[in-house]
Amino acid sequence: MREPEEQLLRRLEVYLLVAVRLYREGIADALRRDPRFQLVGSGASLEDAELSLCSLARPPDVTLVDVELPQGAMVARTLRASWPSVGIVVLAVREADEDILSWAEAGVSGIVSRDATLAELLDAVEAAARAEVLTSPAVTAVLLRRVASLAGTRTGTEGPVLTRREREVVRLIGRGLSNKEIAAELRVELPTVKNHVHNVLEKLHVAHRADAAVVALARGELDRI
Repeated sequence: MREPEEQLLRRLEVYLLVAVRLYREGIADALRRDPRFQLVGSGASLEDAELSLCSLARPPDVTLVDVELPQGAMVARTLRASWPSVGIVVLAVREADEDILSWAEAGVSGIVSRDATLAELLDAVEAAARAEVLTSPAVTAVLLRRVASLAGTRTGTEGPVLTRREREVVRLIGRGLSNKEIAAELRVELPTVKNHVHNVLEKLHVAHRADAAVVALARGELDRI
């Protein structure tokens, strides 16, 4: 019974993963000045983060991730797979459906838009550590539209079934791979991948690549051999 009380009393441990040094040091300074947090490390790349997190005695409460890292949402998937207990907050996300949904589907605990203030960023970090979410109305609206879309999809799963190759493409989309990366993974031409993606979007009745993996999973497509 003491653990929740102790968690409230101790400072929340945060790891900072931001590519640009000036940007990283500014946020690090803000975290150090806030009595709610203890900065346990920082890095400029996913490789830095993996080395640092492995060296810590215990995982941090939250990892704060820069949206501009080269791997994109794959960063969140990688961290989530290795450290599932860590809250992940992504910062400076554009309030566009595809960007928001891509990070949400990667398993982040919080999404902070580009227009957020520093105070809002720090509040979002604290919320993620408490298994809560603080985000902008625009981000909330996108997520609610997605929930409604998935609910509509579940009411009727009839429709064209994906081919085996199309399911492979959807799985790779779900991993955050681009069309070019999918072509290399499957050893096919780029136009072939684009054609598969077009067919997948039509069959699943979605407009964006970010929607495909979620809808395919909801329909049970990815359970097929």
